[in-house]
Amino acid sequence: MSHSGTTGGQPGPQRTTDRAAAPSAPARAYTELVAGNRRFVDGAPRHPNQDAGRRAAVADGQHPFAVIVGCSDSRLAAEIIFDRGLGDLFVVRTAGHTAGPEVLGSVEYAVTVLGTPLVVVLGHDSCGAVQAAREAAATGARPPGHLPAVVDAVLPSLRRAEAEGVRDIDGIVDIHIAQTVETVLGQSPVLAGEVAQGRCAVVGVSYRLAAGEVRPVAAVPADLTTLGTDPAAPAAA
Repeated sequence: MSHSGTTGGQPGPQRTTDRAAAPSAPARAYTELVAGNRRFVDGAPRHPNQDAGRRAAVADGQHPFAVIVGCSDSRLAAEIIFDRGLGDLFVVRTAGHTAGPEVLGSVEYAVTVLGTPLVVVLGHDSCGAVQAAREAAATGARPPGHLPAVVDAVLPSLRRAEAEGVRDIDGIVDIHIAQTVETVLGQSPVLAGEVAQGRCAVVGVSYRLAAGEVRPVAAVPADLTTLGTDPAAPAAA
């Protein structure tokens, strides 16, 4: 990981290279992600910040505008589905976007050291980790190796879904995304403090594998997704 530092000059009008030019407020950062995802869905990506100029500009420091706590699924490549480039996103991925100490520490690093204003929990429909945990809970069979750690991290979401009468897999996935948002905030007083001070926000979104689009599931503060999709809100290139 690179600490924040001085970056090079602007390589072009569609490039974002320093903290001043990057989205700073949580709602603006969310707007930028939504706009990038819309370009991806529409088949009109700009592929910003992916050239040699950008590579040189961020070699001495990084100022990502969003942390992505995403599922490791190979179809969920954050820079592609949000149409971003080098230095834009600080990505942490685990199966089922489970959030253990290393994940929380990585998020805290991005928020407190790099000044990243937005944390996104990125889940998706038909999540294999959720399905595996559901099967393990139903049969009582423990998977081999270290897989039980993933299953155990998803079980609270399964219990919550059962209590709420939710049985379809994608409904359970939504609950698991919301549960992860609560877990990240509940287990990280550092992050919770940043959110309380308005310097950061946390949003959970679900990605549709076939359609390629994301939709909000949960957010703290709760109005972030409404603010973030305001067409009048400024967006970075």
